[in-house]
Amino acid sequence: MAILKIARMGHPVLKRVAQPIDDPGAPEVRRLVNDMLDTLEDAGGTGLAAPQVHVPRRVVLFYVSTERAQRENGREDGEDGEDAPDEAEEVPLTVLVNPTIEPLTEEMVVSWEACLSLPDLAGRVPRYKAVRYRGLDLRGEEIVREARGFHARVVQHECDHLDGVLYPQRMTDLSTLTFASELRARAGIEVAEE
Repeated sequence: MAILKIARMGHPVLKRVAQPIDDPGAPEVRRLVNDMLDTLEDAGGTGLAAPQVHVPRRVVLFYVSTERAQRENGREDGEDGEDAPDEAEEVPLTVLVNPTIEPLTEEMVVSWEACLSLPDLAGRVPRYKAVRYRGLDLRGEEIVREARGFHARVVQHECDHLDGVLYPQRMTDLSTLTFASELRARAGIEVAEE
């Protein structure tokens, strides 16, 4: 296992559409996922996509702690601060090979995002409030889940990387793009990188 170098905005690998994986259980896929886990842990992020570590393949991994879900869901526009129980639950470490996302509603929620490929930047990004995602695990078994709140935001953010999309491309108001350190200092908002 190894800590891999994270590609930063501007690198061509982040602009490409990633290629599907034929065999999720192949040794090279397992090795990649293990290295991505080490890299994510070292970077202190919530999720990571293979293109972010210079591998243009369709695999993402992520997890959401209960505390992080509660904190993030309470910050989203349009939320009344009363999270539905399924929006604030822990999401265990999830590895998705060849994932797809289907919106469950047209309702969008705007909230802060950051990214390991755009160090120390943050911006307000609209995302679908609820989605269903599908993918394969490393045994080739299908995973199908519905996600709301921060869980839905993380899945959409990571899967965007597979299509060469970074969160600033989703922003509708670029005036909110800021340094995360300024956000912490001026508004007391802590934004962890996804």
